[in-house]
Amino acid sequence: MIFDRSKSWQRWLGRATSMMAVVALLFTITACEAPEDMPDPDEMDEEMMMDEEPTMTIVDIAAGDERFETLVTALGATGLDETLAGPGPFTVFAPTNEAFDALPEGTLEELLQEENQDQLADILSYHVVSGEVTSADVADLESAATVQGEDIQINVDDEGNVTINDANVIEVDLMGDNGVIHVIDSVLLPPEE
Repeated sequence: MIFDRSKSWQRWLGRATSMMAVVALLFTITACEAPEDMPDPDEMDEEMMMDEEPTMTIVDIAAGDERFETLVTALGATGLDETLAGPGPFTVFAPTNEAFDALPEGTLEELLQEENQDQLADILSYHVVSGEVTSADVADLESAATVQGEDIQINVDDEGNVTINDANVIEVDLMGDNGVIHVIDSVLLPPEE
């Protein structure tokens, strides 16, 4: 058997070249590692998702609930929807569609006319309290100052039923990012109305 030194040399050279390529690749990977103070990519994804999460304002909640179609229309007509979509916090005693329907015939239509929007805004702002007042807070209150300027009277009976002036609270604590909605069964009218 003849020993062919050139083939042996070629095999050794091929192996050495392959090993050098692996070593070079390892050096490249090591040099490209992220600095120690760089945030974890998984944490970055979570932070980015948190920033992109939509917020639900009390206006968004009302707009997404068919019980408040009339209220949302009235808020939009007066521009109060933009205020209540702001940072707040706000507490809104929100009348249902049926509560608006119970007003004397033609009242809502008249209030929605452009020349009467100040009066409508006055009535709507009488349903709003600055700050977040949850159902747990109500037990300690007898009244609350509204954004309109007049106080509303709060009564909790022995069975835990709550009334705001003459309106019954029928659902509590619809929580938004900028406040809370409590559902009421009639429209509140400021004392001078």
